[in-house]
Amino acid sequence: MVELLSDPQAWASLLTLTLLEIVLGIDNVIFLSIVSGRLPVERQPRARAVGLGLAAIMRILLLFSITWIIGLTQPLFTVADFSVSWRDIVLIAGGLFLLIKGTMEIHHMAEGMDDEAHGQAPASFAAVIGQIVMLDIVFSLDSVITAVGMSQHLPVMIAAVLISVGVMLAAAKPIGDFINRHPTVKMLALSFLLLVGVALIADGLHFHIPRGYLYFAIAFSLGVEVLNLISSNARAKRRAAAAARSQH
Repeated sequence: MVELLSDPQAWASLLTLTLLEIVLGIDNVIFLSIVSGRLPVERQPRARAVGLGLAAIMRILLLFSITWIIGLTQPLFTVADFSVSWRDIVLIAGGLFLLIKGTMEIHHMAEGMDDEAHGQAPASFAAVIGQIVMLDIVFSLDSVITAVGMSQHLPVMIAAVLISVGVMLAAAKPIGDFINRHPTVKMLALSFLLLVGVALIADGLHFHIPRGYLYFAIAFSLGVEVLNLISSNARAKRRAAAAARSQH
């Protein structure tokens, strides 16, 4: 451990792995923000903290089970020359869950539904945490396999996971508040989750879609939406100023 503190390669590995973990955690934060947004405002911070805390614990436990993790990538059975591993099954299941959840949330928004107005009970804390845990398993598995492939030192991997989860915890509230304040941004976030779901299914089918393409697509769309929001706020201010002048 002491040797690692004085090893420049270990610090470089920590920096690189932490940045990668943060990038991979974007999916997790967006899903967390959307799902926790179904809870009462006062319970949302606790849901985010519990969700990310469970993600950190899960990833660290998986890191201590490296041999088992490597075994998950080994073929479980073969169908017509196509080998299927436990990792493939988990990724496909997680991708399908994201597609179903994203579609349901988009339908909920597009129809203008309100849980209380339609006689539906608001989402329970346990149900929200259950959904977060399900996706934590998928994202944690993907994250840990990436970490194992990039570093040979367990302390470095654990440190990178803890730092990235801390960054995600700090970013979860502002991201969640911004998404919930702007319905069009929330729609973009849900669309991004659909893209991630497709990417997970593709990974499970051994067809890798570089995440950079997905991040560029959502970043471009978000940039356009930010310009729209700025323009909309400017128009609202002009209308307010004109109304104030007319009253005088």
